[in-house]
Amino acid sequence: MIKPKMLKSGSKIAIVSPSWGGPSIFPHIYENGLKVLKEQFNFQIVEFPTSKMAAQEVYENPQLRARDLNNAFADKSIDGIISTIGGNDSVRILKYLKTDLILENPKFIMGFSDSTTFLSYLNTLGLVTFYGPSIMAGFSQLLNFPEAIAEYMNFFKKTIDFNIYPFSTYCHKYKQWSEIKNTGLVDKIYENSNGHFWLNKGSVSNGAIWGGCIEVLCDINGTDFWPKNGFWKGKVLFIETSEEKPKPEQVGYWLRNYGIQGILNQLSGLLIARPKDYSEEEIIQLSEIVKKIVIKEFDCHQLNIVMNLDIGHTDPRHILPLGINFEIDPYNESITIKENAFC
Repeated sequence: MIKPKMLKSGSKIAIVSPSWGGPSIFPHIYENGLKVLKEQFNFQIVEFPTSKMAAQEVYENPQLRARDLNNAFADKSIDGIISTIGGNDSVRILKYLKTDLILENPKFIMGFSDSTTFLSYLNTLGLVTFYGPSIMAGFSQLLNFPEAIAEYMNFFKKTIDFNIYPFSTYCHKYKQWSEIKNTGLVDKIYENSNGHFWLNKGSVSNGAIWGGCIEVLCDINGTDFWPKNGFWKGKVLFIETSEEKPKPEQVGYWLRNYGIQGILNQLSGLLIARPKDYSEEEIIQLSEIVKKIVIKEFDCHQLNIVMNLDIGHTDPRHILPLGINFEIDPYNESITIKENAFC
């Protein structure tokens, strides 16, 4: 894999909007996220043109969004790239990405949700990419979760033998963004008393991690940007659901599609995020559907399957380095990054 340099105090971070122009709608949420990046991590901020471009103009110009990414990779002074927020149409920028230029100039690049399209695609081409908080959804609310701040600081120092532990608290929602007084605030914070839920246990397994928001993966499934058949052997697949809250049955339909493609039988692990806004009943329903489809229908009886991870649309979320080797140990119920994500 092609690995970027590690971020450090003083690193220059390019801010881009590859999906939705959210900063133009809620500038106070955006500016607060930048403030957290600067004050907590001492990063230098470089705002690229799309970062504060009007949302409609961002939507109408996927070429401009791709140009920001291309230019950020080409700029030798830039150390990393972080998305302002997700959206629903970043798949439109993929054909405009200058992939040779990007692979020749590897950098830290991170986002989640709709960022799944370019993070997963660039990873299939060999670049380590990072699934984690965006500026407006994640960093802007990060002060509510000092545990996550500490984890990110440690992550930027060393990832080898880095354990993914459940965060002790989490939230499903932010306070209403339309009111400036709610800047940086979250709604009810819950105690994470259940931790990770091991739905199925096999032997200790290892594999490079890949995945993202399962609804967004539908945008590339079956296209030239979807991994080729040989890609899947031994992979750890992670999936999460968005704020649109697809029904458990729908998640099952998508997993069945992966089974029919022969993907599930090649995996060394399946990690599933805590689903945003699901009730306890819906979480149980989802677990039963995963059992039925993945284990029973496709005979994945030895596949390690872990649910309720902090890797999705609830806050806080772990940073996952796509393409990096993970160990899943069902005996110790541990999930560990076993390889440096940085060069």
